Amino acid sequence: MRGSDALVVGEALVDIVTAPDGTTTQHPGGSAANVAVALARLGRPVRFATALADDAHGRLLVQHLTADGVRLIGEPQRLARTSTAHATLAPDGSARYDFDLDWRLGALDPGRPRVLHVCSLGAVLAPGADAVLALLEGVGAGVLVSYDINVRPSITGAGPDLLERVERVVRRAHVVKASDEDLRILHPDRDLLSAAQHLLGLGPRAVVVTEGAAGASWFSASGVVHVAAPAVTVVDTIGAGDTFSAALLDALWDDPDRDPGEVLRHAARAAAVTVSRAGANPPYGDEL
Repeated sequence: MRGSDALVVGEALVDIVTAPDGTTTQHPGGSAANVAVALARLGRPVRFATALADDAHGRLLVQHLTADGVRLIGEPQRLARTSTAHATLAPDGSARYDFDLDWRLGALDPGRPRVLHVCSLGAVLAPGADAVLALLEGVGAGVLVSYDINVRPSITGAGPDLLERVERVVRRAHVVKASDEDLRILHPDRDLLSAAQHLLGLGPRAVVVTEGAAGASWFSASGVVHVAAPAVTVVDTIGAGDTFSAALLDALWDDPDRDPGEVLRHAARAAAVTVSRAGANPPYGDEL
């Protein structure tokens, strides 16, 4: 019997965003926190395991998460200070990140979720990454495991060591998402097709590759399915990939074998809403 909720595991932090005109704003964020909020806004019950401090940034994140019904589990109040990411926006809305981040995961009872999502820094950054891997190794049959690679080499580094850490998670996932930029960082000697096929060969049922305005592709044993990205005026790209990941899970929630084209179009629509407004501000279901 499949579970009834989603368990999202990974980092939560505050994005301190500097716009091209030099103005600075703060937004609750972090890849895993963004996925948890986006999935909850799409109407799915979500539990979230993360690491925070009892400080102003931590309280901002708790307020943000619980406002949309995300339920914090485990021991989230365990850091000396809540992590931050300073995002500097370019005129085209893309972002460059500098992190002040600590990631560790306390004891938690995962229960039996319907889907388990891990991502980005939380999946590869020590010491919490080892706890994430142990969680994946212990997950029961029937749980759909999703992994968004979303590499951040400014804090994790790059090269063979990062690739090994990423691939050990890929081997335990059913659906793996990567951006074209992720694949270029992990496999600078491969083209996108070859890199995606390499990931697929590690064991997941599907590898999804996003290419921004160029759309997204679904790679599986049945072949490749590509969809175009909706036309949209980009404000910034913060949280777009996280929204895409959440909408993938939303589309697969009742039918893990759903038509890949339908799944990608749903995820692309959701991400298009996020890039049309500032910060990681994913859509609610009725906005789609």
